[in-house]
Amino acid sequence: MGCGLDTVYPSENKYLFEEIINNNGAIVSEYTFGTKPLAQNFPQRNRIISGMSKGVVVVEAKEKSGTLITVDFALEQGKEVYVIPGNINSANSYGTNELIKQGAKVVTLPNEVIEDFTM
Repeated sequence: MGCGLDTVYPSENKYLFEEIINNNGAIVSEYTFGTKPLAQNFPQRNRIISGMSKGVVVVEAKEKSGTLITVDFALEQGKEVYVIPGNINSANSYGTNELIKQGAKVVTLPNEVIEDFTM
C-alpha cells in the first residue's frame, strides 16, 4: 500500500481490504501506521508490487503515468512485461503502444500470459 496499514485507500476499497484479509491474503506496506496516502508513496509501492509479481500486464498507460514507472521497476527486476494494445487515438493507450514499439510482449488473451508461467 502507498500508506500505513491503518488507512484503507481509497476508502471504497474497504470491502476488498477485508476480503483479502479474511481469505488468508496479505496487505503489504513498507510505511508505518499513520502514514497518509501521499503521491510520492505510490511509485515505491509499485516497486514492491512488481517485485512480488512474476510479470506485469499493462492495460492502459498515458504518456506520463505511474504505470510506466511500474514497468521500469519490473524491467530492472528482470520481470516480463506484457501489453494489451490500445486504440491509437486514445491518450490512455499512448504508453501501452510505445511499450509495444520498445519490444514488450503483446497479449490479447489471458492464456497468453498464463502459458508463459506454467511452462
